[in-house]
Amino acid sequence: MNPKTIPMQPIVPDRLQGTDGIRREIRSAKDSECRGSTPLQVFLAKGWITEEFMELYVYCYVKNQSSAHKKRTFVIGWDPRDPSGTFTEAVVRGVRKAGGEARVLGVVPTPLVPLFMLHNGDDGGIMVTASHNPKDQNGIKLFLPFHGMKPLPSDDIDLTQSLLKQNAIKKLPLKGGRTDCRQKALALFQHFSLRPENSWINSPDTLKALILVVDPAFGAFTGIAAQIFKDAGVGKVVEVNAGKNGAVNLRSGVADLEGCPRITADMILQPAGPFRFHKAIVKLFQLGRANQKSAECGKKRIAGAIFDADGDRFFRLEYDPFQDTLWVLSGDETAILQARHLVSRFPQKYGGSLYINTVESDLNASASAELMGLTPLLTAVGDKWILLKIRLALLQQKLSMLTTQKKLKNKIASLQKKGVTRVADLKNLEASILENPAATKNNSHVLAVGSEETGHNITTGYLTLPDKKEVQIYSGNGLKSALNTFAATEHLAATLSPKRYIQSVRQPFLPGFKSTLYTYYIRQELFCRDSQVWKKVKRLLFQTAKQSGYSTRTRNFPDDPDMLYISLSGGEAGIFVRNSGTENKISVNLRGRKSDAGKLKKIGLEAIKLLTSLLKDRDNSFYKVELDALSQIAARPVTDEELEIKNQYKSRLINEMKKQNLIQLSREGNSLTPLGKWYINH
Repeated sequence: MNPKTIPMQPIVPDRLQGTDGIRREIRSAKDSECRGSTPLQVFLAKGWITEEFMELYVYCYVKNQSSAHKKRTFVIGWDPRDPSGTFTEAVVRGVRKAGGEARVLGVVPTPLVPLFMLHNGDDGGIMVTASHNPKDQNGIKLFLPFHGMKPLPSDDIDLTQSLLKQNAIKKLPLKGGRTDCRQKALALFQHFSLRPENSWINSPDTLKALILVVDPAFGAFTGIAAQIFKDAGVGKVVEVNAGKNGAVNLRSGVADLEGCPRITADMILQPAGPFRFHKAIVKLFQLGRANQKSAECGKKRIAGAIFDADGDRFFRLEYDPFQDTLWVLSGDETAILQARHLVSRFPQKYGGSLYINTVESDLNASASAELMGLTPLLTAVGDKWILLKIRLALLQQKLSMLTTQKKLKNKIASLQKKGVTRVADLKNLEASILENPAATKNNSHVLAVGSEETGHNITTGYLTLPDKKEVQIYSGNGLKSALNTFAATEHLAATLSPKRYIQSVRQPFLPGFKSTLYTYYIRQELFCRDSQVWKKVKRLLFQTAKQSGYSTRTRNFPDDPDMLYISLSGGEAGIFVRNSGTENKISVNLRGRKSDAGKLKKIGLEAIKLLTSLLKDRDNSFYKVELDALSQIAARPVTDEELEIKNQYKSRLINEMKKQNLIQLSREGNSLTPLGKWYINH
């Protein structure tokens, strides 16, 4: 055998996709370690995406999509992490080889892809992105024509099976055409975003007092978001971390802010400050201090709109002139601000509406929503599950208008209990319901807000189709979330003193305890429902939780059966363990009251140590570099610059060691944490 040839893995997973599509480290098909192997072999054995794999993946997706149209059309957009166009052009070729017409948008935010697809009645949508992941990774998010939903697990399995059966397509001809639709798409996005029903901005002066720093994370919102904010009437807009050179999410964007509720000036001024190179944060402090007196008397408000590379996630930064600090508002805080605005302005319309969030959220967020009169609903991690719950709720509402149709009502009840795994099941159910004229009336206020703590917020959007028909659209849209949040808080500012305003914005609900522990570079396939690792972790969690005085119960989520969720003391606290669907890592997630912090941290630490011992992939190249770096730090504290890492992804590795709580910053540089010391000795 040629030593460069990569053998197929003996066990092929049922589905290659994670939480939202597929994303991995990238390699050129011409790389010496890839030559002699098929794209699928490279993916399975090494976990790498090549341009040939992307072409094959999209080819199979297009082939799997049925259509009543003679000319099948597919919308394609991408973020700027591939400036050479190697991977994006491969995706275009995949569509065309499969006989589809490629409607190319170029560099655009993810939410524009389903928006443009639904507006034109296309057969599917493809976004080439790895979202908030580092620039060395890429991937694909898919959208289906049924309300712009994303594929569900059984849909992913079908696509995986097609991939496994498909022969090489490299020499196939380009059957379909290519159309540049960028300008039409951008015009649609501009109109959609600024429509008052979508932006919640009813006056040209609504955002006049706002000084806004926009951070597109060197991603798809470069130039786009800042212009829309200006057109929306924001008093002053400053764009930083903008560009399309491929350096996505580098010292920018939402990923760097996760788990950091407050940023002080020391964090940018000290040599070891974690945000000293984050231009958006530096600029906010500059603008905040320059306008401090105006902010203290309520004439100005200084804030940041922070996105990820593909623009579906949004964090808000708020400058506090009274404490000279920045408050970080994640998806939980911005969702509650949006929900409170809707309920206070339109109580009759939104009373009892759904507030949907995922298990990653602060438990107090849904409690706060319930106190507002909303109906909280918990779901698995991933905005596609929020979209699914919305769609089920809309169908259930239509069914509630019918006095008969017991069979359909039982069907939807079964789907809610067992979980929906295929979009076609929803499509068929909706078709059956709409056959009855009595169910055609649609109340648009089933949903108040759908939210992921990581920055995906979903509220009802309104889209006018070419035939003048108006439809509701739901998608994770970072810009819509930002406009809605700023509209909500500027309305709030008009009713409160400056100090009360800051207090209400920085802490829209009384937070509970929330912490997440990670371990990277693992064999994820070993952790799944009822595997040996699963059983060992479950046993440990039950044992340590009971020792801490908790009663324990396993809670099942049909949407994510491989997530281990332990409810503690009747839901007062919770611990869940799950593989990331976007990166090579596993997490132990701790949620509860502030008073639970000590006990939960102790339980979580034992769990992450066990997972690290059982799952670390010692053949992984990143693991080997990580261990070498930790050995250097163990000898003496070293700065990022002093750390000798012979790897082009040095900044990524350092960041991931910090996320794992293996290293910490001191005045002298990086030093080992207690967990880091344990790690290198085991």
